[in-house]
Amino acid sequence: MVDYYEEKLYAERLKFCYDIAPPRAQQYLQAEIDYVRQFLKPTDQLLELGCGYGRILEQLAPHVASAVGIDTSVDSIKLAREQLHHLSNCQFHEMDAINLSFPDRSFDIVLCLQNGISAFHVDPLALMKEAIRVTRPGGTIFFSSYAKAFWNDRLEWFRLQAKHGLLGEIDENATGDGVIVCEDGFRATTFTADQFQALANRCEVKAQITEVDHSSVFCMIYVPKRG
Repeated sequence: MVDYYEEKLYAERLKFCYDIAPPRAQQYLQAEIDYVRQFLKPTDQLLELGCGYGRILEQLAPHVASAVGIDTSVDSIKLAREQLHHLSNCQFHEMDAINLSFPDRSFDIVLCLQNGISAFHVDPLALMKEAIRVTRPGGTIFFSSYAKAFWNDRLEWFRLQAKHGLLGEIDENATGDGVIVCEDGFRATTFTADQFQALANRCEVKAQITEVDHSSVFCMIYVPKRG
């Protein structure tokens, strides 16, 4: 299977994917950022997993003390550094989200948005545990996936990406029930509220599940203070 985020959806191609998003998808993308922003403090040190070309950090970095983005795509990281060079509190690194090189308890806020928990194609349990490891006691981790109510709009956006050659042609017969399948073998899945809760239970952490904008399911994990 093609690794889209290293071979297809990276740097300028990834940016184009968001540039062509229909109005409802644009609303969804902004709603995720707006939701997270209300929880940020000026003293926070923030980490984003799967930062791409810096789309999210461009809006969130001004609200925190420091912001770090990691991604597996060298080209996306390069573009992020170019586009956000004016934000002196931003850093970008090529890194694997389940094998972070940061010390334990390095960040106050950790983000894995826009269905990263599915899109990364890594073990979700390993991903959540690694996010918890680098989060300070009293910190918060944000995971998000697609809400069921957003299915038609999500599918419209993916069809548009396929039309522009950013994805393989959609396999309409295999696509449905939250899963989008391309004819080159690519699969875009989702994570449900129950799956988020079960994962948090396995990690023995408290989670709050919230639907935002009828488009996202957010799982907020609170890393307990020591005591």
